[in-house]
Amino acid sequence: MKPQPITNQFKFQDITPDQTAEAVAIEQICFPPHEACSPKSMTERIVAAPAFFLTAVDKETGKIAGFLNGVATDEPSFRDEFFTDISLHNAEGKNIMLLGLDVLPQYRGQGLAREIVKQYAEKQREEGRSRLILTCLEQKVEMYKKMGFSDLGIANSTWGNEEWHEMCYVLAQ
Repeated sequence: MKPQPITNQFKFQDITPDQTAEAVAIEQICFPPHEACSPKSMTERIVAAPAFFLTAVDKETGKIAGFLNGVATDEPSFRDEFFTDISLHNAEGKNIMLLGLDVLPQYRGQGLAREIVKQYAEKQREEGRSRLILTCLEQKVEMYKKMGFSDLGIANSTWGNEEWHEMCYVLAQ
């Protein structure tokens, strides 16, 4: 029997206000404490930029299995303040600074992260955006390259006292 496409198992949608607590909890599960977005910053981001959160909701349970979130800006490269200062979000910005790709452990290894990124990129392309930009640790560089990102080298980021790579996904020239 052929496995069902991942899109059959999940509903992909913008986050809703009633999913805030669930998203905050998932962030704390998916990232170590020194890297996770604070509940306050995550809540502010959801309130200010819900259209920049794409959730994958398990159709069977009705719960979020994973999500990708970011903020829009015209700035060309990533800086740590995007994580904590929602006033930097400009809904009309051409670039999206991705702030977290979260997939709960029980849903990993099925291609869900790749599908979330694919759907997010398509949505942003349709909105006329130019680039998706993120930072990741060395061990995630190859995963993001397989999703279509280019490694721009070491980022100007010290979030969580780590060394990050800046990655870019070109949507439009």
